[in-house]
Amino acid sequence: MPSSLQDEIKQTKPFASLEQEALLSVERTAAVLMHRFADILKSFDITPTQYNVLRVLRGAGPDGLCRNEVRDRLISQVPDVTRLLDRMEEAGLVARERDSTDRRLVTTRVTRQGLSLLSRLDAPVAEAHEKALGHMPSAQLRSLIDLLALARSPA
Repeated sequence: MPSSLQDEIKQTKPFASLEQEALLSVERTAAVLMHRFADILKSFDITPTQYNVLRVLRGAGPDGLCRNEVRDRLISQVPDVTRLLDRMEEAGLVARERDSTDRRLVTTRVTRQGLSLLSRLDAPVAEAHEKALGHMPSAQLRSLIDLLALARSPA
């Protein structure tokens, strides 16, 4: 039987409510899983957010996306997508192009170098996902996905 959150964080007092315990449990689980994932990406000199941007841009295809579209598709919100894209452009992972007719529109695309990095990451990332959650049966994973979607929906 897995340990309870209360045991994990060595909390002696009961939680104020089931809602508090559930929210803290989601936060703790996300932190543990993301720490493991970040360790894998660290050896490729990339952060989870940068990986997410590359994944989003690969999915967008050759048309690329504008900054706001990238921002809206990220798993975790970041305060300054422009600076994130600046750093990724400096690293050669993405390229940006200003529209010739509407100078306000800047399209971001993943570069060959970014695609190559993603290609090298595909297997380790799939392995990390399997290692993190592969011990759970498909039905439990589906229930977890559904419950998390319900938790994200407006009250």
